[in-house]
Amino acid sequence: MKYLVTGGAGFIGCNAVRRWLAAGHAVVVLDDLSRRGADANLAWLRAQPGHFVFEQVDIRDVAALDAAVARHRDAAVVLHLAAQVAVTTSVSDPRHDFEVNALGTFNLLESVRRHLPDAVLLYASTNKVYGGLEQEGVEEHAGRYRFRRPTGIPETQPLDFHSPYGCSKGAADQYVRDYARIYGLRTVCFRQSCIYGYRQFGVEDQGWVAWFTIAAVTGRPVTIYGDGKQVRDLLFVDDLCDAYDAAVARADSLKGAVFNLGGGPEHTLSLLELVAMLEQLTGRPLQPAFAAWRPGDQPVFVADIAKAATALSWRPKVDVRTGVRRLHGWVEENRALFG
Repeated sequence: MKYLVTGGAGFIGCNAVRRWLAAGHAVVVLDDLSRRGADANLAWLRAQPGHFVFEQVDIRDVAALDAAVARHRDAAVVLHLAAQVAVTTSVSDPRHDFEVNALGTFNLLESVRRHLPDAVLLYASTNKVYGGLEQEGVEEHAGRYRFRRPTGIPETQPLDFHSPYGCSKGAADQYVRDYARIYGLRTVCFRQSCIYGYRQFGVEDQGWVAWFTIAAVTGRPVTIYGDGKQVRDLLFVDDLCDAYDAAVARADSLKGAVFNLGGGPEHTLSLLELVAMLEQLTGRPLQPAFAAWRPGDQPVFVADIAKAATALSWRPKVDVRTGVRRLHGWVEENRALFG
């Protein structure tokens, strides 16, 4: 098959692209290369065997995006990853955040509707569509926060967009879902939790697992915003790509479906637990500084992934200790990429 991936030079994108190239598929990447590490990821993808095409396109540019999609109207699958991904950036520049996430997704949906009406469209949404979850019972136990509801947050949780990022991604999430209902597009929306893994160039305000790991290896200072007891469910990128493949294989029965994708209750980690893990791996103290909580930061998020487990016959395979060890090993082997 032929795959078209927006944001394909990003962290998740390049992992998915490499997998599909290795499986013998043709892959087209559309990316504006604005993200840190995108140039390095693109060079790495160009060195992979297989049928690979790159086009530098900004999804805010309606004409350029539409022309690119039209050139690849034989694509069977579209994976939409291009996005502004940081809550803090959305707060400081909400217009840019809206134009990339909400309007950019709308631009892509319209191009797919015109040129690829039969393609499967996978959209990477976010758990931030559920907001701060203030109504959920949160308690502290053994030095970490947890929900009183042990199974985590299900897809039936009311949407409550919090922060410009939550609003822009949430609007896009609902557009993707509705284009299946109104126009019959074969869309699947994934509300993703904390994804981590190889080729992730994390920065302070996004990609915290990678950022802490890079800092631990390179000796850079890190800051914990809050008390470090915040908990997230972690999903290794290989497990995420397994879910993408499972959705493509079942696309006819999943039109308009929405799934939480994360590590679930069995794969969680607090910031302080990650610090301890990295100190053990590197053999030296990380000594993070502490600062005030950031807007829109949830004390805990754990996804209920039962729906995805049933509909996709999918479960995460990589436990957090193994995943962090793999990421640490990749950063160690690629120190030159981090200056």
